[in-house]
This record gives sequence, C-alpha cells and structure tokens, in this order.
Amino acid sequence: MDFEELRQAIEEVMLVDAHAHNIVALDSSFPFINSFSEAAGDALSFAPHSLSFKRNLREVAELYGCENSLQVVEEHRRSSGLGSITVKCFKAARISAILIDDGLKLDKMHDIEWHKNFTPFVGRILRIERLAESILDKELLDGSTWTLDKFTETFMENLRSFADKIVGLKSVAAYRSGLEINTNVTTKDAEEGLAEVLCAGKPVRITNKSFIDYIFTHSLEVALQFDLPMQIHTGFGDKDLDLRLSNPLHLRMLLEDERFSKCHIVLLHASYPFSKEASYLASVYPQVYLDFGLAVPKLSVHGMISSLKELLELAPMNKVMFSTDGYAFPETYYLGAKKTREIIFSVLHDACCDGDVTVDEAIEAAKDILARNAIKLYKINIGAKVFNSKDIVSANSVNIGNSASDNGVSLVRILWVDASGQHRCRVVPIKRFNDVVKKNGIGLTFASMAMTSSVDGPADETNLTGVGEIRLMPDLTTIRRIPWMEVEEMVLADMHLRPGEAWEYCPREALRRVSKVLKDEFNLVMNAGFENEFVLLKSVAKEGKEEWLPIDSAPYCSASGYDSAAPIFHEVVAALQLLNIIVEQLHAEAGKGQFEMALGHTACTCSADNLVFAREVIRAIARKHGLLATFVPKYALDDIGSGSHVHISLWQNGENVFMASGSSYRHGISTVGEEFMAGVLHHLPSILAFTAPVPNSYDRIQPNTWSGAYQCWGKENREAPIRTACPPGIKDGLVSNFEIKSFDGCANPYLGLAAILAAGIDGLRRHLSLPEPVDTNPSYLDAKLKRLPKSLSESLEALKKDDVLEDLIGKKLMIAIKGVRKAEIEYDSKNKDSYKQLIHRY
Repeated sequence: MDFEELRQAIEEVMLVDAHAHNIVALDSSFPFINSFSEAAGDALSFAPHSLSFKRNLREVAELYGCENSLQVVEEHRRSSGLGSITVKCFKAARISAILIDDGLKLDKMHDIEWHKNFTPFVGRILRIERLAESILDKELLDGSTWTLDKFTETFMENLRSFADKIVGLKSVAAYRSGLEINTNVTTKDAEEGLAEVLCAGKPVRITNKSFIDYIFTHSLEVALQFDLPMQIHTGFGDKDLDLRLSNPLHLRMLLEDERFSKCHIVLLHASYPFSKEASYLASVYPQVYLDFGLAVPKLSVHGMISSLKELLELAPMNKVMFSTDGYAFPETYYLGAKKTREIIFSVLHDACCDGDVTVDEAIEAAKDILARNAIKLYKINIGAKVFNSKDIVSANSVNIGNSASDNGVSLVRILWVDASGQHRCRVVPIKRFNDVVKKNGIGLTFASMAMTSSVDGPADETNLTGVGEIRLMPDLTTIRRIPWMEVEEMVLADMHLRPGEAWEYCPREALRRVSKVLKDEFNLVMNAGFENEFVLLKSVAKEGKEEWLPIDSAPYCSASGYDSAAPIFHEVVAALQLLNIIVEQLHAEAGKGQFEMALGHTACTCSADNLVFAREVIRAIARKHGLLATFVPKYALDDIGSGSHVHISLWQNGENVFMASGSSYRHGISTVGEEFMAGVLHHLPSILAFTAPVPNSYDRIQPNTWSGAYQCWGKENREAPIRTACPPGIKDGLVSNFEIKSFDGCANPYLGLAAILAAGIDGLRRHLSLPEPVDTNPSYLDAKLKRLPKSLSESLEALKKDDVLEDLIGKKLMIAIKGVRKAEIEYDSKNKDSYKQLIHRY
C-alpha cells in the first residue's frame, strides 16, 4: 500500500482543538515544568525521568533550535517573549480553532480574547462547577443566606445567559465526587449538600456529591435546551482525582436516563486507563462521543498508540475527536498537535495493513477525527476551507497586539536575503507594523529575487521582472529588539504571494521544504553552525579619494590582533547574547584585519536566521566605531580570503546520529552520516553555485589556502573542502560533524543550506558511500583528484546538469538562481575590478 497520500492528508489538515485551557504570562508562578507532567509537589522532581517528559522536552528544544535542557528552553522562552513563542508554537501546530475551558484558574492567565490573536476561531467551554462556585462566593443583595431555590434560579439564569456565547459545557465531577452521577438526586439531599458547602466557608469549593449531582443534572437541562455538548473529565489527571471513581462506566445511570438521551456527552482524555470502556460506551450509546486530549501527548508513544487503538476498537470514527488539552504554555498545544498527527498516522496505517479500512477510508477518518467531527458537534463556523494549511490565515500574520513589540519602539526593520545573498530591509513605523504589516505584510516586486551583486534590477533569464508583487510577511517568531538601536526592532520576513500562501521563490520557505523532506523520509533534522570570517576596514583619504584599508596586519590568533578590535567584540558578543545567539569563540585570522567568530550549532533553519542576525550585528557595530566590516570572499587578491564555513550534523529525537555508536562503522561516522555526507561530496560542484555565488568566491577557493579546492574529504584535513571533525569532548575516533569550507559570506544561507540538504537527501536515498579520506594536502595529488570548479561559470554548468537539486529545491527558484549567476558572470567579464565594490554589499 502507498501511504503517502494518508500522511499528506494528516499533515495538511488544519486541526480543531476541541478542549484546551488558557495560556499564562511568562512571569506566572505556575512552573513551566508542569507543561510536561501532571505531577505536583515532591512528585514533580521525578517527572524528568518519565518517557513522555524526555520526549516532549526534546521536541520543544528542536522546535526552538536550542539545547535539549529544561534550563535552556526556559531561557529561550524568556528571551523570545510570549508573543513570539506562541506564534511559533501555533504556526507549527497548524490549529484552526480552539475551544477553551477557562475554568482552570492559573496565575496570570490570559483571557479568551487574547488567544484570538493566534488562531482564526476561539470558542468558550463553560465549566459548570466553577460557575456555581462563583455564584455562591457572592453575597445576596438583601443580606440573606443562599437557599437551594435562590441558587437554582440564579444558576439557571446565568447558564441560559451564556448559552449563545459558548460552544459547550464541562463538568469536573470526577475530581469532586466521582462519575456515578445520580440524576434523580432529591431536593432534600441537594439542600443538605448546599448547606455543607456554605458551612465550609469561602472561597467556595463544591465537593458534596449530592450538590454536584444536582448542579450537573440541571446543567444537562440547559444543554438539552440549547443543544450544547457536555464535556466530562474522565480517566487520569492530577492527584486530587480518585482514579477509581473516574471510570466512565460509572455514568450508566446518566446514560440510561431517557430525559437526557439527546444530550451529547463527550468523554475527555481517552478515559485513560479506561479507554476500552469508553470505546464500548461510544459504540452502544448514540449520545456518547470521545476526545483523546491529554492521553496524547502525556503518555509514552506505545501508550498513546495503544490508547487510541483501544478507542477505535468499538467506537465509530465519526464520534472520536482530537484535542491538545493545552494549558498554561503554548508548547502544550504544539506537542499535542504534533504527536496527534504522528499517532493518528500510525494507528490508521496499522488499520489499513490489518484490513480494517482502505487508505481512502483512513484519509476520511483522519479528517473526521482531526477536524470535522468537532466542527459538526460544536457547530463551529470557520468556513469551508479547513483541510489545507494554505486555506487558513498563517499564524505569522495574526495581530498579537503589543505582545511582540511596543515599549518605546518607534520603527521596525523587516529583513530578507535575496538570491544574490544580499541583506535588504524595509522600515515601517511601529503603529503601521502592528495595524497593517503583521496581518497584510509589505508589497515587494517580483524583481527582488532577480537582483545581482552589481545591479539592483532584475537579471535576464530569471523569469522575474518588475511586473508582479509579493507580500513580505514578518515571521513574528524572529522579532528582536535591536541592541545597538533600542528604539527599533528587526524581524525576518517570509515571501508570500498573498498572506498565508508562500511564494515558491522564498529562500526561507525553500529551506523549510527540503528540511521537511529530510524529516518525513528519514526522521532526521540537520543542524548547522557557522564560522564567520570577515575583515574590518578603516577609511583612509589617499590623493583626495576614500580608500578602505584593513585596520591592522597582525598574524593569525595573535593577542595584538584581537586587542585591535576588542572593544568592538565586547559589544558584538553582548548584542548577540541579547538576540539569544551563542558565540563559541572568536580570534584574529591570518589575513590583514581579518577575524573569525564561530556561532553555536542549532537546527539549520534557526542557524540561517542566526547567521543573518550575526552579520547585521557585526556590520552595524563596526559602523558605529567608524569601521566597515566586510564578508567578501577575497577582499584583497594577494591576501587570505574569508569564508563562512558551516559545520553539519544530523539529529534524531534530540540525539546526534551523525556520530557512530559502535566499532562497526567506518571513519567514526554512522551509516546515515556517511550516506548524507557522500551525497554532499558528490554534488559539491553544483552546491558551489549556492555557497560560492559570485565570481570573487573562486579567487578564494584556491589550493594551499585552507578553502578546499579539490573534490575530496579528509579527517581533520583543513585543505579538504569537506573535513570531518572530532572537537573537544568527543570520544577519540568518533566524528560529531563535518565542515564544508567552500561556503562564503556572499551566500544566501537559506539557499546554501537547502542545497546541502538536497544533496544529503540524495545520498541517503541512494545509499552512497564515501571514498577513502585524503590524509595529505590534496594539491600533492593533483593528477588523481578532481578539481572543484575554478570559476562561477564551471559551478553554474554543474548546476545545470544537476536534476536532484532542481527537484528538491524547485524548478522556478532554480531558474531564477541560474539567471542571477549568469548575470554575475557576464558583469564580471566586462568589469574586472567589480569585486572591489562588493565591500559595500557584503
């Protein structure tokens, strides 16, 4: 069977989250560790040792592109801001509607209205016990004591007044007195129960069983009158709950009561560990529906799959619904959505293999479970288009008010990187950014992705002209206060044809597309870490003309060289820390006025973002000191060139799987690592058209300059274009990553990494093997080794023959890239000194 269509359908459907709770402010006293566990008190100290905790923390760290530790994730949350992380989580979750039970009271929780900034539809679920308690907490106007009659009248009036403002009711009777609801509770028992509740004092907490049953039964009358579903907590929860009393089989009296046979009863949390019992009830009682939030993602993978399979053993698939049971933290929404897609695919895949359903039936079942069942039951109006992420407003474009930026900010820079690798920006006032740009973006000509390093106009043969316009959509997960200009913010932009629909020429989207292929086909994530080499230049007047000369001539790794720029580096490192970008080390390089700064590795999409921000920081702070920082590959033809070496590793479930885990592997590299790296080595000539994108790049890639001039690889061989690395802390003989040296500062990092990814995927698909490593200077083997392209013309020719890269990166984008490269070649052939002007562009 071909399950790709099923997988695609599950990935594309926009989810309807039928049960969740409010998100809290970053400074809430509710601890973030509770996003991974229902435990409390001393029991919480054991939570990090559970399977689900380890998995969920790792997946959040991968989402944020940070180290897999609770402390680092919490620091990332604080530095990014709640608006930014909520947008990131909701965008990744792809949720079109959320139904929120706001009866779970948490410190500094945001109201329901706030959540509407992040998803197209937010509905309210009214918790009946909380409503009753809020009523009894108030004094009667005449000073008298509450009686059952007065309470009932007030309670029913309140319920009815909310009926047109909510999508359903909810009961937590399981937490208070258990699920054996007596729908025939007597007035006498209810009165005695109310008296007991009032005697306990305020704030009121209702635990008396008779009074709980009374409230529940009267609520069902309103639910029946207004056709509102009643959600019921069943199964596990925190320790306040007596699990023995939360078995849904206790609901038999309620389910057998003819008065309420038309009430829709939703059993929450897969009723775990009573999933089979819940499945049975849904199969024999027409009014019973099932919701599996909390069980996914709080259980182990085996537990989640088993629980959902048990629900589907008997229950009709059009009565089973998804929810995240998200609460307090946007990460809980993301984890619930992510794991649900994976678990649904696994369960339906097995059902197809077992012969229970066909693939077409499984696709329909997935759409029902993930969205349609809830839309129908809760009467949600979100329009007809809910099954494809392109049909819903992107989370990038929601208006999050002042949560992402205000507080003295006057202007916002919207940044993008074009096909020639140049950083560009538009600047808008903060009010327009909040009122218009967040939702609608900024207009930009098609020609913006066809410009070269020499001409700010569209190159021929790119199929892009000044006709047509896209929208630059700010990715709010990347919005940052500018450290050197605190009245401004900067944000990276995606290119959309219209808000919510990515433009196929968008470099950031291209990298996401190829990353998704690696994840979907091989369950791998590519991490990347960049080494930035650059030259600091000072302005000198010479014969009445301005010239830019290096600030010093100090040798490699000299203290005097570092001292010459130390004040700048203190500011640069501090600024990068404020941007949550890790600096691993820096030093003076071998060229005149040349320095290197190594950044920490992270998921490749985040690493590219970090590189763009780092370049902006270095250039801006140098400018502040009256200097010009340039990343040009070969500033002076008689000096050492500057690269942007990138270190690549492969990760799976938070673990580095590029590195070998046993003695049976070759070269200290795992099988997937070798196949991936072999693909990169195989395609390296055409990759250079992305990573060495201007003619000046090839002045740098020369033998005996540590830039990698031959198509080979070596172990810790800095003359090879691909070097396997065993950094400090890695066991001898093992390789944690490989370095690509033929990557420079003129490259668009998104396109360069996308090309590397595409080549690696080809290696994995074809199970390519590495040749033997070169353990000497490759130039000594000139007759045996193939020279890498000596010019942009040669790498462009290689690219034209490379169907693999075109298939994965996209034909139209490839046409534009080839057109830009051809224009670079033609301009350079007619203007041999054109490279001297590149310092003002890179």
